[in-house]
Amino acid sequence: MPGLIGKKVGMTQLFDETGRFVPISVIQAGPCPVVQTKTKDRDGYEAIQVGFEDVKEKRANKPNAGHFKKAGVSPKRILREFRVTDAKQHQVGSVNTVEMFEVGSVVNVTGTSKGKGFQGVIKRHKFHGGDDTHGCTTHRLPGSIGASAYPSRPWKGQKLPGRMGGARVTVRNLTVVGVDKERHLLLVRGAVPGGPNGYLEVKMVSKAPLKKAHEAPAEQKKAPAKKK
Repeated sequence: MPGLIGKKVGMTQLFDETGRFVPISVIQAGPCPVVQTKTKDRDGYEAIQVGFEDVKEKRANKPNAGHFKKAGVSPKRILREFRVTDAKQHQVGSVNTVEMFEVGSVVNVTGTSKGKGFQGVIKRHKFHGGDDTHGCTTHRLPGSIGASAYPSRPWKGQKLPGRMGGARVTVRNLTVVGVDKERHLLLVRGAVPGGPNGYLEVKMVSKAPLKKAHEAPAEQKKAPAKKK
């Protein structure tokens, strides 16, 4: 499905029609001009390449400058591809904006999570840890990581201390609760990866709200009347 490149502005809150508190992520999505189209006959798959955020022409190297010039687009900081069913429906140089989204649309948001640095097993893997009582010497240690006789090495896939965060993360099935076409802002319900000014990819999943798996069809919700 098509999508947009955006930048996380921050978070805020709204109250819905029932008065419930709703956390909101504000994303500056687009405008994203189409820089290149890829077809199945030529490239093996259908996709469009879009750009986001203008940069000075001197910041673009010669290959990229020629790439943007061919498309008739000013140099962009970020380039991303989005798979589509038919790339011929998208013209090079056309601009995609938040108008493709509607209130109630469902999107997937991909970004880089906040980096936490080198962390221990308790913060990184939610280990319980040792007792906090007098005499305990294993408060925050990982414990045994293998066996001595066999296999005489740590088990593969063992959860150990290491670098945490700073990874590519996708949050799925977020609902669009607001679209500001003039300021190119997209309001989605819930949190998205990364901190403010982090770049995001917003992909359309459905223009209509997804039906929950546990919800029965309307004709099955009404229980049959009991016979007197």
